[in-house]
Amino acid sequence: MKKINTFIFFLLLFPLLLFSQNLQVSSNIYSPQELIETVLINSSCIENLELTNVVGGNFNSSDKSYGYFEANGADFPFERGVVLSTGKLTNVGGPNSSLSDDDANGWSGDLDLETNLNETNTLNATVLEFNFSAASNQISFNYIFASEEYQENNPNTCQYSDLFGFLIRKESEQAYTNIALVPNTETPVKVTTVHPEIPGSCAAINEAYFGSWNSSTAPINFNGQTAVLTATATITPNELYHVKLVIADEQNYRYDSAVFLEANSFELGTDLGVDRLLATNNALCENETLILNATQPNAATYQWFKNDSLIPAAPTNTLEIDSAGDYRVEVLLNSGCTSYGSIKIEYGLLPEANDVSLTQCPDSNLNLNTSVFDLNVIYDAATNATANRSLKFYSARIDAELDAPNDFNGDSFSNSENPQIVYIQVMDTQTGCIKVSELSLNVGSGSGNDSLLEACDLDGTEDGLMSFTLSDADAAILSGLAPSLSIRYYKTYSDAISQINPLPNVYTTTVPYSQFVYARIEDGINCYGINSLELIVLELPEVQENEQLIYCLDAFPNGITLSGGLLNAAFNSVYYSWTSGQTTAEIQVNEPGTYAVTITTTKGCSKTRSIEVLPSSIPIIDSVDLTDGVEMTSVVVNVSGSGRYEYAIDNPLNGYQDSNVFLMVSAGIHRLYVRDKNGCGSTEKNISVIGFPKFFTPNGDGFNDRWHVTGINSATKLKSDVYIFDRFGKLLTQLNPIGPGWDGSYNGTLLAESDYWFYVKLPDNQIFRGHFTLKR
Repeated sequence: MKKINTFIFFLLLFPLLLFSQNLQVSSNIYSPQELIETVLINSSCIENLELTNVVGGNFNSSDKSYGYFEANGADFPFERGVVLSTGKLTNVGGPNSSLSDDDANGWSGDLDLETNLNETNTLNATVLEFNFSAASNQISFNYIFASEEYQENNPNTCQYSDLFGFLIRKESEQAYTNIALVPNTETPVKVTTVHPEIPGSCAAINEAYFGSWNSSTAPINFNGQTAVLTATATITPNELYHVKLVIADEQNYRYDSAVFLEANSFELGTDLGVDRLLATNNALCENETLILNATQPNAATYQWFKNDSLIPAAPTNTLEIDSAGDYRVEVLLNSGCTSYGSIKIEYGLLPEANDVSLTQCPDSNLNLNTSVFDLNVIYDAATNATANRSLKFYSARIDAELDAPNDFNGDSFSNSENPQIVYIQVMDTQTGCIKVSELSLNVGSGSGNDSLLEACDLDGTEDGLMSFTLSDADAAILSGLAPSLSIRYYKTYSDAISQINPLPNVYTTTVPYSQFVYARIEDGINCYGINSLELIVLELPEVQENEQLIYCLDAFPNGITLSGGLLNAAFNSVYYSWTSGQTTAEIQVNEPGTYAVTITTTKGCSKTRSIEVLPSSIPIIDSVDLTDGVEMTSVVVNVSGSGRYEYAIDNPLNGYQDSNVFLMVSAGIHRLYVRDKNGCGSTEKNISVIGFPKFFTPNGDGFNDRWHVTGINSATKLKSDVYIFDRFGKLLTQLNPIGPGWDGSYNGTLLAESDYWFYVKLPDNQIFRGHFTLKR
């Protein structure tokens, strides 16, 4: 009858649960005492059950922050149970289409929660507290933590989290222990301690215990949730304990969280240890066994199960297992109650661990039996190049097998005997499984060939430093050796031994003209030998700079001599190659132009210089132009020739000028000087600068009575002619330059006042023209 009444009561309240494929919640079906006694525990083996305290939000309505939930067919891990929230219970059920973000007046935090989680500033705490005792040495229950603070791809997930704890203590004591921990750790379960990677913000942490991100169709109204976790406490049988289930907002009321407790999961427990899982890196290893111990002081019988099948041959308190599976034990206590324990066992395969031999070259020529080894190079050989492996090195096999802490650094191991055996511990970093193999260390004495590379100093600086392609020496160093050998180059012998700071294939020397580097010949991971490679930078011949030479065409009819221009006598054997085809140190040329010579040493290093041969010659005065003048005349000297010329008049000691024009030259006889600036010779010439009065007055007063020209010397005068014309071009007279001049008459008749014209023809056919005025 009681069951029928309960069923009718449930039907009456069923509308509160809202029909859907979402989690359904109610704050009215069960009282707080019933939530603990009837829903969470529901076991006569848990005694002295007494609700001692309940705290929730005061929403001024029938809403509470705790209550009962049912899955009602929704895709949720628990079928039913108890839920505690930092917001309204009505905002717990799905779908996940709104923000659960509730507050209430006077809703404070919890000091015990802050103390145990070492946090501050909590508020909106929901608490259920009760006492109990049990006959077993362990109790446990299952839970899921969910929160709006789980935000996929949001860095807030890395920073903020509400708090919750399952606090337990003996009733006679004051200090609580929190058992809501990440499995196998002392870390409280929170948003910030259990989540996947948040790209660009933080790495995954305890991801194996994260359940899911929740879409808008999720059956609960929270953005994310953990996987199903188990809170376990070791207790003293039949001792009275106090439990405080508490969840609270942290810092502010925003973004609510909730914890879901599975119905009937609060049960007597037997501790079989933590699950041994590949995901948590604590799985058992191939061929390893584990003894499970279910000992209870008040036990009557033990039953063991593997994958829910009874193991009939295992009635004792211990079970040795050697294979993967889900194991559980049921311990019947003398009180008639049953204590349950379970453990999941997974196995990881042992990693590959091959025996390896490693040969190193001697660390010096003084001791051929010792060297320094980088043991890490054997990784691929020892593990078959398998990922997720770590190596440790030991002197004794037993230490390697026991994972003793006395392993040594493999980066630079110095052997003490030749050969020497050390031991490799290969660990699968995903399972923790290890396997041990041997590493034989040998100091070898093989050798290749020392070699050298030469390069002319052609990079434009001539400082004795050059870039070399080191692999150009490979063939010479490996000559006569097996073709499977390879080479890496190092700056020092020590670097080659330690295999540090390998040189790039194109290497620029740091020591002028001659530098040694070292070729480490390798046979796979083994050092076959170390040989020197000398890098020699060859000097270029030192030659004169490019130059220009003047070729005086008149002075050197047979040509001029050009020199190759070698300066450093150390190169006493060089080869010359001229663009003219000649191969001697000096050549004779008789044509202007540009000649280049390449000087090459016996080592094949060359330098080229060019010589520009410029023509020049003695100047030839072609003509002299004179302007009209009375007292002063300008003189223009016209010359021809191949040179660059400069000019002087009368006295060259007064200096030459670049211009061929002389201004303000007085009438008279002058000497012109023209010379080649390049020293190819000079030319001189006398000229007559004709002067004449611009007017004359033939009136018999003794002044300007006759017109005549000046500036013609006596020798020239005898061969010169002076002609006078009237304005119409009529020849009036021909004067003798050495005569008294013209008196202004024509055939004895005085001519009228007017302008008259003249020209002077000199012996060199130079003609000078002008005009003057006759005044009466």
